[in-house]
Amino acid sequence: MPTTYDKTYDVIVVGAGHAGCEAALAAARMGHSTLLLTINLDHIAVMSCNPAIGGLAKGHLVKEIDALGGEMAKNADATGIQFRRLNTRKGLAVQGSRSQNDMDLYRKRMKTVIEQKENLDLSKAMV
Repeated sequence: MPTTYDKTYDVIVVGAGHAGCEAALAAARMGHSTLLLTINLDHIAVMSCNPAIGGLAKGHLVKEIDALGGEMAKNADATGIQFRRLNTRKGLAVQGSRSQNDMDLYRKRMKTVIEQKENLDLSKAMV
């Protein structure tokens, strides 16, 4: 694992989970030279145990990230196995969307998006 880099970065994001991936992609979209660090390059955007995107609480966040140009919802749509609308018998305020996703495909697709993003470098490192 490198301890120094040949290049200087405007933004360094530590951790390539869902939030780290979105943060790094957002910084790169804004034109900032960005470095995304992760302990394991094969565990980018890993869905730990429940391969779901959405639900009543997380679904709200995913929609906000999507409105800001984020990748999570696009990736969920591309790798979805099942899509459901929750609480359809209740009022609109408590309804939500949820997708069940292919865990491996989700991870691999997000890694590809990150690797192809301009202004974004990916590196294995421990901080």
